[in-house]
Amino acid sequence: MILTRTPFRMTLGGGGTDLPSFYCEHGGFILAVGIDKYMYLNVNTPIVDDKIRVRYTSTEIVDHVDEVKHTLAREALRHFGVASGIEIVSIADIPAGTGLGSSSSYLVGLLNAMHTLLQDQATAQKLAEEACYIELEVLNKPIGKQDQYMAAFGGLTALDIKRDGKVCVTRMDLDVDLVESLERNILMFFTNESRDATGILKKQDDATRTKDRVVVKSLREIKDVGLEISDAISKGNLRRFGELLDVHWQSKKQLSRGISNPQIDAWYELAKQNGAIGGKISGAGGGGFLMLYCEENKTRLREAMRAAGLRELKFRFDFEGSKVVFDVVSRDGRLAHNHRRNNNNNNNNNNNNHHHDDRFAFSQKTAR
Repeated sequence: MILTRTPFRMTLGGGGTDLPSFYCEHGGFILAVGIDKYMYLNVNTPIVDDKIRVRYTSTEIVDHVDEVKHTLAREALRHFGVASGIEIVSIADIPAGTGLGSSSSYLVGLLNAMHTLLQDQATAQKLAEEACYIELEVLNKPIGKQDQYMAAFGGLTALDIKRDGKVCVTRMDLDVDLVESLERNILMFFTNESRDATGILKKQDDATRTKDRVVVKSLREIKDVGLEISDAISKGNLRRFGELLDVHWQSKKQLSRGISNPQIDAWYELAKQNGAIGGKISGAGGGGFLMLYCEENKTRLREAMRAAGLRELKFRFDFEGSKVVFDVVSRDGRLAHNHRRNNNNNNNNNNNNHHHDDRFAFSQKTAR
């Protein structure tokens, strides 16, 4: 059995500039931090049968990888050439659809477990790149590269995304007291709304590709504000960070109608009236968590949010990224997995040979 633990993330600046439709033209910039809320992936190899079992909010028991409905699990298994005989169980501290990057945390954690099963250690960079390939290239999701990299790396991290898609990862080296102040001054409140970010991101992506003037202008502003936020935090000017969050939020709301709504706007104004300097909705928007920056009167802010029906999420920063926390595969399990893998490779080779023979026979027939 192999158990991985992969952090969720909180975006501090630049959110939305990590989509290919934007960074291919302008380059992207993200500042984010991993938090101590996790996705856990348990991977095991069955001994007495060759079934694939995938357990999440649903349970799948199938004979072949092509029958798996969970898209991330299916494509991760295909990526490693696993056609049968695997058990995957996932459990998360926070439900999906809350704007903290849970889907990519699932995928990165599963990739990490599969590399461990194959006794092939992978770097954080490799895990992130593989996850980006599966989500953006194979599944064609209208998403960016932030979530995969933050799941793999964790920490207080800047992502500089080049026009060719290359991601340069930089860990911010801050004084411990400054990190603790930043951690203490950010408050998160659940809006009681979960949503699928795909629809919101698809609208943003389409608008960027068609060079919608308002959307492109807003994303360029968000990138500039993200760079300013990074500079302010690195210089220890956390109040300026809070003020820039408000600027970021006003620009973000221009990206799509679904990002905010009258209820979210009302909660945000209530927060500002009770001590919040700035804030924004996590992830693509439309629900999830309301992230606020507050230096004073936190008790008053907490009471106001609680009275409005919002539940606070207490958290700390995570600096480890995706990690294997348990790795004990039984001898029989390892042998069974290796046997299946060898059989699968042999079947693939035989199929390739048959295709080659068919092509050869066809060429002989046409030559006659």
